[in-house]
Amino acid sequence: QVQLVESGGGLVQPGGSLRLSCAASKSIFSTYTMAWYRQAPGNQRELVAALTPGGLTNYLGSVQGRFTVSGDNAKNTYLQMNSLKPEDTAVYYCNAKYTSLYTYYTNEYWGQGTQVTVSS
Repeated sequence: QVQLVESGGGLVQPGGSLRLSCAASKSIFSTYTMAWYRQAPGNQRELVAALTPGGLTNYLGSVQGRFTVSGDNAKNTYLQMNSLKPEDTAVYYCNAKYTSLYTYYTNEYWGQGTQVTVSS
């Protein structure tokens, strides 16, 4: 079992910046894809950014160029959010997922979420 704990959320003005952190209870970064999702009231949860063990990244179109996902070691993942907009307001969740290359086996963990509010 792996526990994921997010931190760094809060209230920020439009145009401001915020950095979210995801701390894993054990080292999984070498085999799991780390990702950030978000969910606003009335909306479905959507993938914001992902980082593979090989260093490849993927971003939601609306955050491309403003958000950056990174990791400083095998236990911590970050989401740097710049030029924040009110539309970015949501609960942000850390996600870790393993997918076998040739089998159907997958495994996934979720954090508890951290609130990000962008408002003047």
